[in-house]
Amino acid sequence: MSRVFKKVDYEQTLELTIRLGDCLPADHLARFIVDTVAQLDLSTLYTRYGKRGGAAYAPEVLLGLLLYGYATGVFSSRKIERGTYKNVAFRFIAGNLHPDHDTLANFRRSFLQELKDLFMQVLMLAQEAGVLKLGTISLDGSKIHADASKHNAVSYNRLLELEKQLRKEVEDLFALGEQEQAEVPDGLVVCEEIERRETRLKRLAEAKVVIEARAQERTAASQAEYDKKMAERAEKERKTGKGTGGRPPAPPVSGPRKGDQYNFTDPESRIMKNPTNAGFEQDYNVQIAVDQQSLLIVGCALSNHPNDSQEAEPTLASISPCIGVPKAAALDAGYFGPATLSACAKCGIEPYIATGRDPHHLSWQQRFAALPDPPPQDASPQIQMAYKLKTALGKAIYGARKCTVEPVIGIIKEVLGFRQFSLRSELAAAGEWSLVCLAFNLKRFHTLSWP
Repeated sequence: MSRVFKKVDYEQTLELTIRLGDCLPADHLARFIVDTVAQLDLSTLYTRYGKRGGAAYAPEVLLGLLLYGYATGVFSSRKIERGTYKNVAFRFIAGNLHPDHDTLANFRRSFLQELKDLFMQVLMLAQEAGVLKLGTISLDGSKIHADASKHNAVSYNRLLELEKQLRKEVEDLFALGEQEQAEVPDGLVVCEEIERRETRLKRLAEAKVVIEARAQERTAASQAEYDKKMAERAEKERKTGKGTGGRPPAPPVSGPRKGDQYNFTDPESRIMKNPTNAGFEQDYNVQIAVDQQSLLIVGCALSNHPNDSQEAEPTLASISPCIGVPKAAALDAGYFGPATLSACAKCGIEPYIATGRDPHHLSWQQRFAALPDPPPQDASPQIQMAYKLKTALGKAIYGARKCTVEPVIGIIKEVLGFRQFSLRSELAAAGEWSLVCLAFNLKRFHTLSWP
């Protein structure tokens, strides 16, 4: 007997009427985002709309599309627009409407600051649902590529060379134009070439001002650090009556450095070293604070600083008091310093910060060695912190850092695929980073809400 096969009548299939409710299960993320957005207070968004004009798309529709897009790795407004035609989930959120990509992009760009309030509202909903119980948090940062190429940047040394070269070319072109019987090459329009070079000189002058201003800020910070170290050395010599060994710290050198750079596409981004491949990219430094129990992001920040030594304060400050105050925070060695300790003390958070890189492959004698005696009260903060991390509580809190905040960053970059900002400037990139964290929280909230 021959085998029976199930075949499809495609002509008849095209005539079928399909309900969206049959395509989206009850626990689908699109349904969850629509239900959650309906519970948010969007009055601040509505007040931004003018009283006149044609019928506008409701903010909850555009917000839902962006949140679902970012939660599923679709960051392009053009792809989201196509999704309202081809993707059942996007079509459901849009209510069978089709906002164009310009509308979506303009909405995203216009309401970046309001996203911070929505970020907090979602966390409060998670608390009401019993999903978030703020206790211990973990902090970490990562580099995200800016919407700018490092090849569209100029170093200070190269800037000076270009400035000199262009001024010389302008002088030569002026001299060529003043000659009555000069042989001008075909296609060369002297006034246009002069105007083109003067425009470039103007842009280089703007870049020069910015680089020199950054150099002044760096010199001021270095000078304060130098004065502090010299004061500490002097105080130590006064107490001990002996000279301090070792080479004294070198005073800061003022002025721009040859390698200081300015990017013409996004001037507020910076060249940063990528720890993955040791290369240098045009990046922003993003930060998150993650609740160790729920893995929800409770605070986020962004800056153009290449390291994390000053990033704990803005990240902790971004945690809304409406959801409470964390009891403790785990941070890696890159955060250790007076600024982080001061920020934690100001917020009433007990810090657990690595003081250096732990050695690998410890022997069993080292792993199970007895806890040493506590350091004296006047011991340095580094010694006191190192002892605190050796306690049972310190090991438990800091040991959870790697399996809490680092997986969240990994999911954002590898699963969602967010590796480059779509918006330029530090303020706009910070708003987009809030959108990314908000979308991640909704996806995580959805996972925790369904058994």
